[in-house]
Amino acid sequence: MTEKQRYFIELSYDGTNYHGWQIQKNAVSVQEVLNEKLSVVLRRSIETTGCGRTDTGVHASEFFAHFDLERYTDHRLWTMDEKDNFIRSINAILPKDIAVKRLFPVAEKAHARFDATQRTYEYNIHFNKDPFKNGYSWELRDRPDIDLMNNAAKIIMEYTDFSCFSKSNTQVKTNICKISKAEWEVKDDGIVFKISADRFLRNMVRAIVGTLIMVGKKEIEPDAVKDIIESKNRSNAGTSVPACGLYLTEILY
Repeated sequence: MTEKQRYFIELSYDGTNYHGWQIQKNAVSVQEVLNEKLSVVLRRSIETTGCGRTDTGVHASEFFAHFDLERYTDHRLWTMDEKDNFIRSINAILPKDIAVKRLFPVAEKAHARFDATQRTYEYNIHFNKDPFKNGYSWELRDRPDIDLMNNAAKIIMEYTDFSCFSKSNTQVKTNICKISKAEWEVKDDGIVFKISADRFLRNMVRAIVGTLIMVGKKEIEPDAVKDIIESKNRSNAGTSVPACGLYLTEILY
């Protein structure tokens, strides 16, 4: 008699060479590569379920997925040494831009996506040309007014319907999100936008950043964000900023 044991796997990845996390037709995704390599190491077909989906070119410093393994009822869970050996084995055959950090058993119905209570993204911007930040931060020539952007960010937190920041024709039942943090901070030679919420819509963070940059450049007033959000029209919000500066940094359960 067999039963299934569910495992959570923690990983990080550089999204530059991938069309996001989720498996797609005619495009290489992080999920596709991870499934393939897990299947090789574990010698059976493995299908993972991720904690969310990142868009093409977006990075993740913290990401969780789950998968199931069949085991005999009298078979113990992997020991710590066996877990370490597994992590070394899987990392040995994964590409350099994907790394597995941890593996741990969870309850049978634990779900990497639906059990997540908060997700945090960061968007990085730098102002001086830096070859080591190319592809990992957005170079912006003119410095925006960070105080104005933070005023507008506070306004965004007053709302829950973010249809205006969502990519059109997405298969979601609701555009309601509860944002718990939205703030710009100075960082080295640039600035970083940190935003936390229970869920995010496709393209949402990049559209929010693009809109806040308009405020920072004094193209629109902070209060104009109210009209943009209440319009529920994507064409009224700012242009989506490049994916290279965006990172999924934390998942809470």
